[in-house]
Amino acid sequence: MRFDDYHIAPEIKKNLQELGFKRPTDIQFKSITPILKGEDVLAIAQTGTGKTAAFAIPVIHLLHDRKKSARHAGIKCVVMVPTRELALQITGVFHQIGQHTRVKTFCVFGGVEQGPQIARLEQGIDILVTTPGRMFDLVSQGHIKLEKVEILVLDEADQMLALGFIKDIRDLIKFLPKQRQTLFFSATINETIKKLAYSLVNKAFRIQLSPKDPVAKNIEHAVTFIEMDDKRFFLERFINEHPDSKILVFVRTKVRAERVLKAMERVGIETQTIHGDKEQQDRQEVLGRFREGTLKVLVATDVSARGIDIPNVDYVINYDLPDVAENYVHRVGRTGRGTNKGQAFSFCSPEEKPMLAEIETYLTKRIVVMEIDKNEYAETLRLTEDVTDKWKDVMSEIQEAEKWRKGKKK
Repeated sequence: MRFDDYHIAPEIKKNLQELGFKRPTDIQFKSITPILKGEDVLAIAQTGTGKTAAFAIPVIHLLHDRKKSARHAGIKCVVMVPTRELALQITGVFHQIGQHTRVKTFCVFGGVEQGPQIARLEQGIDILVTTPGRMFDLVSQGHIKLEKVEILVLDEADQMLALGFIKDIRDLIKFLPKQRQTLFFSATINETIKKLAYSLVNKAFRIQLSPKDPVAKNIEHAVTFIEMDDKRFFLERFINEHPDSKILVFVRTKVRAERVLKAMERVGIETQTIHGDKEQQDRQEVLGRFREGTLKVLVATDVSARGIDIPNVDYVINYDLPDVAENYVHRVGRTGRGTNKGQAFSFCSPEEKPMLAEIETYLTKRIVVMEIDKNEYAETLRLTEDVTDKWKDVMSEIQEAEKWRKGKKK
């Protein structure tokens, strides 16, 4: 089936054609028709499979079609997401697909002045893409009115719950009409999400489940065993051996991100970080450079990079294994987007082996091990450009790893 075969507005079809969208992905094929019919949908699919377009295409068509009536005024759709970066990204997709239609999309999030956002809201919008905090601020001030909302979309639903947004979601429901269409989209699912989903709707869900393997087939992933305090040397070597590649490095904490940044700076490798302590403008600038390719190495924490669609990431490096097994899927899914091939490598220290076992249990299969012989290991340490005495940094990393390990045992 092609997009031309769908009963959607010609403006949308033209935009999809210009974007190079010819045939729907599996999640788009399974979701677009029921959404167009007004059904509630719980859609679970691997990251990088086109989930945003799966709800953006039918939502834009429905609202475009309904706006033929002059009575169609006010916010008609709310898309709630966990992070600012994801909010901006999704808004961009709505703008691309909704060009030349009657539908106006706007994004509000915290970390920036609210004045310009309020001014834009007063001009009138149809689709509001938002993070919970800023939305509730503007609702309480009377700048956002939700009584005419017809469609609610919760994207990255599992992450919303992981970040403690369940109360925000339930509070949001209080402001919305009972008669509405509700759409849940996520890369992973658990019983908590299922219970939340069924508690928020009055009619049956159409459930779309991902394959048994939550990692896309076009991503190759492997693990190698490296001592905690040697990881920076192997990252240095990897980057130097792939000078033209776009590399996304995941770490466990904000502090770790900055330490990796300093370690790479000591050996002359340009690197930037993205995490919750960064100003929003700085985060957007860094992401912009990484998308464009003028920045080749980006160090990120899980929260800040969740759901972000960055084109042509060649490698994902799990410098630290994630605390939660599900996050492994989201991390490696930053590469191999769409039809592209991707590669992911994990650096596993001895104290992280229990986490590796949890990840493999979640994946229901073993991750391929890349063996490093003793001579190659020693050669990597010998050839590093980091010749300064950094024993304090090493001790700090060891102490932090020990503290993390003890915390996992509790």
